[in-house]
Amino acid sequence: MDLAAFGASGTPVFLSDIAKRQALSEKYLEHIFGALHKAGLVKAVRGRKGGYLLNRLPVDITVSHILTVLEGPCNTLVDCVTDVTVCPKTDVCATRDIWTVLGSKIEETLSSYTLADVVERQREKSGKEALMYHI
Repeated sequence: MDLAAFGASGTPVFLSDIAKRQALSEKYLEHIFGALHKAGLVKAVRGRKGGYLLNRLPVDITVSHILTVLEGPCNTLVDCVTDVTVCPKTDVCATRDIWTVLGSKIEETLSSYTLADVVERQREKSGKEALMYHI
């Protein structure tokens, strides 16, 4: 989200800047961005003015795609959903059916949000925070 918000102008964003803004470890971000780069979601720009840029428009990247790259398939909550050899009861298991439906709903929801949607939501929330006064 930070990269979409701060790299929208086409200027590469330093991981150190993202780390500061998001209060995250730069080493952790290096790991994440390595996976995102390998998946083709971001590109690395080398040099003194280097950093990272999105490889596609934020409106073309779904939350599902990002999470799948970083965590694996979002619709697989239990192993037996994708690997029927895990349990000999997969053919007759009612709870497996529920896990399958639930996984599909999660995937559907995550696929309905783009990175642009998340950036906009964050801007709205940040704007609301800025207007709050505590006495």
